[in-house]
Amino acid sequence: MTSIRKFAYASLLAFTALNIAPSLASAQEPARGQFTLSHEVHWENAKLPAGNYAFSFDPYNGSRMLIVSKLSGARAGYMLLVPSMDDIKQSDLSRLVLEATPDGSYVSALQLPEYGMTLHFNLPSHTPERQIAKAATATVASSQ
Repeated sequence: MTSIRKFAYASLLAFTALNIAPSLASAQEPARGQFTLSHEVHWENAKLPAGNYAFSFDPYNGSRMLIVSKLSGARAGYMLLVPSMDDIKQSDLSRLVLEATPDGSYVSALQLPEYGMTLHFNLPSHTPERQIAKAATATVASSQ
């Protein structure tokens, strides 16, 4: 009788461990999404030409690097250091915030409310005029 209890206990323990482990791992998925630039934009030291892009950022990775890949036209990839980030509450839209300078448009922030964060980027020292563009993000639940 005790061997049946031990087997049942071990089976229940293994079942619980296997069901909890994937949910903990999925809570730490990188932020991913896509956006479109209608004109050339400066992002840190990189110049991104107009086109469609995909991005990925893993806040749980110690490097704090944003990976941006050009999807349309000539392929290009960029690794951008995220100097600072803030936690934000969930809202409806993701945004790529641009600052207009005499040298062109610069990315100042990437707001990702569905991931609860805003990524901030360095700008040159000019008086900015703020523009906001929508960034469509892909969530894990929307996979088909």
